[in-house]
Amino acid sequence: MFFRGRQPEASIWRRFRVSPDGFTFTHDDGYYTAHVVANAERVVDLFHALAEHLAPAVDVVIDDLRSGRSWKGEAVALPDVRESTARLKNLLARYGGVELSAYTGEDQLTLNPYLELFVYARTDRWLYLLEGKGLEEQPRVRSKSWKTNRLQFPAAPDLVNAVTAAAEPLGLHPT
Repeated sequence: MFFRGRQPEASIWRRFRVSPDGFTFTHDDGYYTAHVVANAERVVDLFHALAEHLAPAVDVVIDDLRSGRSWKGEAVALPDVRESTARLKNLLARYGGVELSAYTGEDQLTLNPYLELFVYARTDRWLYLLEGKGLEEQPRVRSKSWKTNRLQFPAAPDLVNAVTAAAEPLGLHPT
């Protein structure tokens, strides 16, 4: 036996992360804002997991920077949105370049093209949800230093095709 004792299995994102996963949490003009920064896989997983706490029907906007196409839908069933997101998780984490938002009148989750997560809400419940996911509140988080413009995202035809395929069953309309 190579390993002795009962050591908890460390996930990949914990093993290879550069700095602690964290978020800022602010309150301005009646709205709470969280900016979450972690590695790509973790942020995409967080978007999927936190979406569970939205209302049963959400509005959805998808903006694919590579293809220049956008889709929008209103009152889309949350389980359908989460299922589509689950299918896209690996490609989103690998390539980025897609902005995905799910929102209601009270809450909004946005995964930006640079794989940072933003939460906008009228209540502070997201603070406790983020802490429950093992994130640390910090005074500042470091934004992704590799931000590029629309034309500098590397080609990712698999992601473009998957995003297009995900928009149709959700009933999203091109904008």
